[in-house]
Amino acid sequence: MKSATRSKVVNALLDAGSNGRVARNDRCCGESGTFAVSRPDIATQVRFRKQLEMERGAAEARAAAHWTGEVLTSCPSCLQGLSRYDDDAGTEADYVVVEMARRLLGDDWLADYVRRANAGGIERVLV
Repeated sequence: MKSATRSKVVNALLDAGSNGRVARNDRCCGESGTFAVSRPDIATQVRFRKQLEMERGAAEARAAAHWTGEVLTSCPSCLQGLSRYDDDAGTEADYVVVEMARRLLGDDWLADYVRRANAGGIERVLV
């Protein structure tokens, strides 16, 4: 992981050749820490620019391929911030690991995990 970019790792894990490449979007969503509380004037501008970029990127991705609107992150603050754009950009924000689990383990991965954990404890699931 330390020798490759995040997008390269995600594209490899999600099988970009079969499932489509995950594009990178570097602009901040304006949600981190106390930024939105301490500087709402700047945070609002950052969020506005992010929303424009999200809408543009989503439109380009839909035009280029069969993209269903997933926007992935590993940051809890960013998940909250990216979720704000879901309606306007037609996207759905989620964690990278959740999307990986869904693609690698199937749509019922969470229910299967909970069932297995309840049946024998977390140690059995992880071993």
